[in-house]
Amino acid sequence: MNKTLKVGIVGAGIGGVALARALRLRGIDAYLFERAGAFGEIGAGVQITPNAAKVLRALGLADQLDRVGFLPEAMVGRNWDTGRELFRTPLREICPRLFGADFYHVHRADVHAILCQDIPADRVRFNVQCVGVDRTAHGATARFSDGSSFEADLIVGADGIHSVVRDALWGQSKASFTGHMCWRALVPVAQHPLPFVSPDASFWMGPKAHIVTYYVKGGAAVNIVAVNESAEWVAESWTEPSTREELLAAYQGWHPNIIALFERVESSQTFKWGLFDRDPMQAWSQGRVTLLGDAAHPMLPFLSQGAAMAIEDGYVLAAALSHCPDVEAALRAYEAERRPRTARVQLEARERGRTYHLSTPEEQRQRDLEMQRQQAQNPNAVGIKAEWVYEYDATRCIERFDAEQAVA
Repeated sequence: MNKTLKVGIVGAGIGGVALARALRLRGIDAYLFERAGAFGEIGAGVQITPNAAKVLRALGLADQLDRVGFLPEAMVGRNWDTGRELFRTPLREICPRLFGADFYHVHRADVHAILCQDIPADRVRFNVQCVGVDRTAHGATARFSDGSSFEADLIVGADGIHSVVRDALWGQSKASFTGHMCWRALVPVAQHPLPFVSPDASFWMGPKAHIVTYYVKGGAAVNIVAVNESAEWVAESWTEPSTREELLAAYQGWHPNIIALFERVESSQTFKWGLFDRDPMQAWSQGRVTLLGDAAHPMLPFLSQGAAMAIEDGYVLAAALSHCPDVEAALRAYEAERRPRTARVQLEARERGRTYHLSTPEEQRQRDLEMQRQQAQNPNAVGIKAEWVYEYDATRCIERFDAEQAVA
């Protein structure tokens, strides 16, 4: 594409800043619009699986990722009350060889910081709330609550599950409460490792609940993600306050290692939120407006792919805009590459929510036996059946664009 493009990005979360960096590296002018007053992310962990690590490496962030990340030894499934291992899949040893990159545990704010570190100050506007998007003959215009507007060759909605840009294109629709609620907490670690938290991605599976624990901040803290089925609606907000006592009460009777970890949680650093979901979309774009990340494909966290999919989206969209003959062709290539993959991740994440939470002893026994059978067949198999997620390499998308154009 010869013409110098101007792209407006609504939302400066991980997906928005990943896109801005990818565009800037390709010489495309990107402007970010963020309703918060500054760059920043909620204090929680995120798993940068090999598929996302490949993109961050291509964006020139390999050294920074090594600096802020923690490399877990393995992915381990555990029984909720006995602690018995259901599966153990090596990660640190095998991921570079099998999937082409390492598997990292990172604090979400650290990922966000390295992605936005080179974005010029004059390319970001804070404290602006998008209220609508209008398509024009040769581009699109984003409108903001302060009465200002921004016209560009392309407007990208990277504004989350309750996306205003999405609503502007397809009308308002509510995300569905899944009946799951989630706690997040971060436990500082003075002594590493804690004797009751192994240096792994640990999946504790129990009746109608599961817990994931892993180290972040280079091992200086343990991130807790605790999911429980709830008949009561819980707000979809990462900043809804909770308490250590509420968390402990929800997991009474779980293994002593879980209780010992939860007892170290500080109530002021404990939050909860409801898990909401949407079905995969049939299209993301209209005219010169498109969607990215949770605005396009919100997903449950059970495959740990929300941030990874947004990072992949950003890379692929930037590559399409730099490689295709015009914006419309670029958006077609972007959707063709991304929609089938993200739809599968959305649906498979839902299924993990079911298999992690089996409620009867017989169902759990059958699941555990199947996991052990599969591991016996392939000791390197990922226990949550995510090899197909990790193998994908977004950085090779231009090769796929060319192959598809050759067939057409």
